[in-house]
Amino acid sequence: MDGTHNRAKHVIQPTYFEEAADFNAKRKKKVAEIHQALNSDPTDVAALRRMAISEGGLLTDEIRRKVWPKLLNVNANDPPPISGKNLRQMSKDYQQVLLDVRRSLRRFPPGMPEEQREGLQEELIDIILLILERNPQLHYYQGYHDIVVTFLLVVGERLATSLVEKLSTHHLRDFMDPTMDNTKHILNYLMPIIDQVNPELHDFMQSAEVGTIFALSWLITWFGHVLSDFRHVVRLYDFFLACHPLMPIYFAAVIVLYREQEVLDCDCDMASVHHLLSQIPQDLPYETLISRAGDLFVQFPPSELAREAAAQQQAERTAASTFKDFELASAQQRPDMVLRQRFRGLLRPEDRTKDVLTKPRTNRFVKLAVMGLTVALGAAALAVVKSALEWAPKFQLQLFP
Repeated sequence: MDGTHNRAKHVIQPTYFEEAADFNAKRKKKVAEIHQALNSDPTDVAALRRMAISEGGLLTDEIRRKVWPKLLNVNANDPPPISGKNLRQMSKDYQQVLLDVRRSLRRFPPGMPEEQREGLQEELIDIILLILERNPQLHYYQGYHDIVVTFLLVVGERLATSLVEKLSTHHLRDFMDPTMDNTKHILNYLMPIIDQVNPELHDFMQSAEVGTIFALSWLITWFGHVLSDFRHVVRLYDFFLACHPLMPIYFAAVIVLYREQEVLDCDCDMASVHHLLSQIPQDLPYETLISRAGDLFVQFPPSELAREAAAQQQAERTAASTFKDFELASAQQRPDMVLRQRFRGLLRPEDRTKDVLTKPRTNRFVKLAVMGLTVALGAAALAVVKSALEWAPKFQLQLFP
């Protein structure tokens, strides 16, 4: 008995140590590749995007302080201007910002000294007011502070100001309109993504009339408001900063898809399904979901989903007149899209799901990195993503001025 037990121990222990050694070796290799990309002349931004997307993301906040500016095409050595105005007295948003920041206690690390936290909250207010003052076309929304505080905690006040200002005029631009029309438009992509993968789940949610409002706080805070573990938040920020601005809605979709059985076990009514989905689990398999969101983006890019959403306008709860871009997309349907839709309609639901989940993922990181890189390149990259711009919503036009 003892001999057998000892032999079992000897079998298990080397396997554990081998796995630990393999993990450490992969981590060291990734760190070396990130630094190699940073030290290239010019900086290899595409490689940095691949590193941010792939398993583990950017690994440490020290690396994020170097890479996040590159992903947003921000010069980390160029400090943001300081306003000479008393923004707290002049800003129309000050009182709302103050209330939101005061409610943000749980966004700071547990155990942080009160004096340090209060100092960071003051910096958080200053960053938000300065960005709004420098960009009068932007309108503050509740939840914006959840994104700003993430950058503040990772990179500090000076660099956070520059990064969030760039983010606010690009990735977050539609959330900062005077109305929520464009935010609703982005939420409108959620159900078509789910329908592509799991028609049964899609139909159940449609029957329950749950809508998409449960995902609103996920989208406009990049999940910062709903995830309690800061490590998970920054891992998602690595992913989102490296990808297309619509990636958060794909990630929202894979969370819903992951919880398929829970949803289908619910009563088929709005209150029950909304309550379930609005309570996001804290133990999600983040790397698996990130990988799956990337797969779905490559297989079902926004250009295709816009047309499919346009074809479903009669089933949408939001008035079609609110979304002129959907009407435009509907008028620009191409024959090859119609054929693909017909083919998809002939497949059994289980075959459609299998097709999505088993499609080869060749060069997925490269595709996602290229799609994300266009955001940093601006107008010069329009030719690269011409087909992705055919649906031309206001959202995308704002990204490429």
